[in-house]
Amino acid sequence: MTPNPILKVLLTFQKFGIKSLLIGGQACIIYGAAEFSRDTDFLILCETKNLNKSRKALTALKARNIYFPSFKKEFLDKGHACHFRCHAEPAKGLRIDLMSKLRGCDSFEKLWERRHTLKLPNNKKIEVIGLEDLVRSKKTQRDKDWLMLNRLVENDIFLTRQPSCAKIEWWLLECRNAVLLTQLAKKHKKLAEKCIGDRPLLRTALKAGTEKLQKELSKEEERERRNDKEYWQPLRRELEILRHKGITDNRK
Repeated sequence: MTPNPILKVLLTFQKFGIKSLLIGGQACIIYGAAEFSRDTDFLILCETKNLNKSRKALTALKARNIYFPSFKKEFLDKGHACHFRCHAEPAKGLRIDLMSKLRGCDSFEKLWERRHTLKLPNNKKIEVIGLEDLVRSKKTQRDKDWLMLNRLVENDIFLTRQPSCAKIEWWLLECRNAVLLTQLAKKHKKLAEKCIGDRPLLRTALKAGTEKLQKELSKEEERERRNDKEYWQPLRRELEILRHKGITDNRK
C-alpha cells in the first residue's frame, strides 16, 4: 500500500521537533468540514532554532522553495507565506506552505496554547490549530474560505450534543447561516443579548426576519474581505519587488 503523502510530511515535521500547527485545508479535514486538500499548510514558531529544524525537515522531504519569498525569518515575521514543493517519495509533488502569523489571529504562542492534539498510533500526534482560531483565519477574500468557515461552524453546531455557554456564545458570534443563527438567537435569548455588543446583527436575529439578517451578514463578510485585502496589499507589493529583482538578477 502506498504511504499517505500528507502523513509523511506531518511525521517528518514531528521527527525534527518543529513547533508548528497544522492549518488550512488539512485542518478543515480533521474537523470534518472538508474531504480533500492538495496542500499542507503550517503555522510555525518564527524563532531561529525552530526555523533551522524546519530547514532540516524540508531537506529530508527534498522540498524546494517555489515562488517568492525565500524561506527567511524577515519575510515570515512580516506575514508572508513561504511555499515549497516536495520531491521525496511518497510526498512527491505535494506543496507545503509555511507561515508564522495569520491575519486577525493571536500570536503563535497563544494559538499554541489553544491547539487541538490529534493522537495517532505508535505515540505519534498532530498538533492542529484550534477550531475557533481556524474559523477566524478563514475570514479572507476567497470565496472558498467563507464556504469552509460556514461548514466548520455548522458542523460543530450539529455535532455538539451538550454545548457549554461559552460554546453557544461562539456559535452566536460566528454562525453565518441566517436561518440557523435566528434559531440559535431565539433559543438562547439571554446569551444572544449578551453578545450583541460584539455582534450587533444579533439584534436583527432576535427581532427581524432572516432576509434582513442575511443582508447584514453579507455586509459583515464584505468588511472582513476589505480588511483582508488591505492587510495583503503591502505584502503583495513587496512580492512584486522581489520577483522583479529575482528576474533581473537571473538575467545578469
